Amino acid sequence: MSGPQKQHRLTATGGEAPGRGNEAINLEAMAWVMRLTSGEATAADAEALNRWRAQSQTHRRAFAEANLLWDKLGPAAVEMVSRAGKVVPLARQQGVGQQGARQQGVGQQGGGPRLGRRALLGGTMAAAAAAAGYAIVRPPFALWPSFADLAADYRTGKGEQRRITLAGTVSVELNTETSIALRPGAGEESRIELISGEAAIAASGPRAAPFVVLAGAGHVAAANARFNVRLDGSTVRVTCLEGTVQATCRGRAATIQANQQIVYGEPGLSQVAAVDPEVVSAWQQGLLVFRYMPFDQVVEEINRYRPGRIIVMNAELKQRSVVANFRLDRLDQAIDQLAGAFGAHVTSLPEGIVLLS
Repeated sequence: MSGPQKQHRLTATGGEAPGRGNEAINLEAMAWVMRLTSGEATAADAEALNRWRAQSQTHRRAFAEANLLWDKLGPAAVEMVSRAGKVVPLARQQGVGQQGARQQGVGQQGGGPRLGRRALLGGTMAAAAAAAGYAIVRPPFALWPSFADLAADYRTGKGEQRRITLAGTVSVELNTETSIALRPGAGEESRIELISGEAAIAASGPRAAPFVVLAGAGHVAAANARFNVRLDGSTVRVTCLEGTVQATCRGRAATIQANQQIVYGEPGLSQVAAVDPEVVSAWQQGLLVFRYMPFDQVVEEINRYRPGRIIVMNAELKQRSVVANFRLDRLDQAIDQLAGAFGAHVTSLPEGIVLLS
C-alpha cells in the first residue's frame, strides 16, 4: 500500500526577518510563479500570494522579475532539468515544514524529506543554468536574440504584426512573435526561412521559379498561391488558402490545394486534411476564431498575443469545447467572455497574470 499523498501548498510569510537578504525573497518569488503554473494552484494560493506581495516593494519587484524570467525560460528550464534528472522542479518539491515556511515562504504538510535554503537555491540555479544553455540557442527574441535570430532580417514582438514585400510579387505578413530570414535560392528561386512563429505568404504574377519557405525539417514551395506556415517547436503546419502548394519533408513531398492543410515534423509528413480557411487566416483580419477547440488550447492561443499569462486551474474547465470569435485588440474582454460563458472565476494578479478556476 502506498503511503499518504503529500500535500503541497504555499504560505504567506510575515514581515522580513532582520538581516534577510533579497536572495531568499527571490527564491520565494520563483516558487510562487512555479506554483501558479503547476496546474495545482487554488484561489487560496492567489490570496496568499497577494499577502506575500503586500509585505514590501522588494517582494513585489521580485515577483515581477520572477514572472518575466519564468515566462521566458521556465519551460526550457523544466525540460532541460527533467531530462538531466538532477533537479526536481520547485513547483513540485516546495520547501518543507513550518520552519522552512517561515524562512522561505513555502510550506509542505505531512512528512518527507526537507529541502533547505541551499537545496532550493541549488535547484533554482541549476534550472536557470540549464535553461540558459538552451536559451542561447533558442530563446524568445523578445528577451535577447538567439544565434538563429541574429540572422533574422525581420521580426515581430508579442501582439505585433508586420507586412513586407519581397521579390516584387511576394507579400509576407508576420504574425505575433515571428522571425524570418532571407536565404539565397538556386537560380531565380527566392527563399525565406521561418525561424519562429507564423507567416502568411501571397505569391503572385509570372514566376520562373517557385517561392520557397524553409521551416523546421522541410520546406514549402509555391508559384501562384496564398498560404500560411506556422512553426510550433519542431512541428510545421502548412495551410493552402488559394492555388497549389507543395510541402517537402525528409525526402517525401505532398501537394495541397486550397482549403487543405498538412503537418510535418520529426515523424515526417501527415495526411492532407480539409481545413476551415477562415479559422487559419483570422489573425490577418485582427481576429481569433475557434471552432470546437478545448478551453485550454484556446487560452494558449490567446497567450500568444497577450502580455502576461492566463492560467486555467480547473481540470474540467480545460476540456470544455469552445466556439467563439475574439478581437485581437480586445483580448481582456475575451477573458471575461470565456469566464461568463463557462462560469469560471477570474482572479487577476500583477504582471498580467489571470487565474481561471
